[in-house]
Amino acid sequence: MLDRLNSSTFFAAAGSPPAEWTVSSGLTPYEEAVSTMEARVAAIHAGDAPEQVWLVEHPPLYTAGTSAKPTDLVDPGAFPVFETGRGGEYTYHGPGQRVAYVMLDLKRRRQDVRAFVGALESWLIRALDRINVRGEIRDDRVGVWVVRPDKPLLPNGAPAEDKIAAIGIRLRRWVSFHGIAINIEPDLSHFGGIVPCGVREHGVTSLVDLGLPITMPEFDLHLKAAFEEVFGQVAG
Repeated sequence: MLDRLNSSTFFAAAGSPPAEWTVSSGLTPYEEAVSTMEARVAAIHAGDAPEQVWLVEHPPLYTAGTSAKPTDLVDPGAFPVFETGRGGEYTYHGPGQRVAYVMLDLKRRRQDVRAFVGALESWLIRALDRINVRGEIRDDRVGVWVVRPDKPLLPNGAPAEDKIAAIGIRLRRWVSFHGIAINIEPDLSHFGGIVPCGVREHGVTSLVDLGLPITMPEFDLHLKAAFEEVFGQVAG
C-alpha cells in the first residue's frame, strides 16, 4: 500500500497555471456534467483552458463503467442508468455524495495511469485523515475503505470493511476526466439497486454513518487542502 501511495506525487509542472477549483450548487444533471467535462477536456488539450477540479452533486442515478456486468444491476427501475466511458463497474451518485471531476493534463505532470490512480487515492486518504478517519486501499479493490470494528467479523474471520469513496477515471489524449465520489451523507439504501463496483463481500458507508456529522462545504475545505498537498496549487 505504501509503495502505491508514495509513488503518487503529481506536482504541478513548473510555470503552469494552477488548476481551477470550481464548486457547483444544487444538483447537476449527469448528461450536463458529461458534456461540460468533454468540452473542457478538449479545451485543456488544445491549450485553451486551464486544468479544472469540478465539485458537484447529482440527482439519484447509477452509472455503468466499462467493466460493468448486467447482473450487478439489481434494480434496473430504481433510478436512471447512464453508460459511461470511465473505468470500473456500477456506481451510485446522489444527493449527499460529493463528486469531484478531475480534469488534469498528465502530459504536463506524469504519464502514468497507475500512479495517477494512486494520487487520487492519496488525495482522498489525506482528506479523511484531516477529520480523523483512517481511509485505506486494497490491492484487489479500487477505492477507499474503512475498517468497521463495530460490525460482525466476516466469515473468514477478517474485520468488516465498508467503502467510503469510489474512483473511476477516463483519459483522452492524456487529459483525465471523471474522477472520485465520496459519501458524506447520501441515502445508503440507494446503493441497494446495484452491486457497487462489483464488490459483494463488503458494504458502503458515509461520514455521517460513521458518526461524523459534517457539512458538504466543510468537507470541501479538507478536499481542497489535501488536493494541493498531492497535485499542487489550485485557483478559486
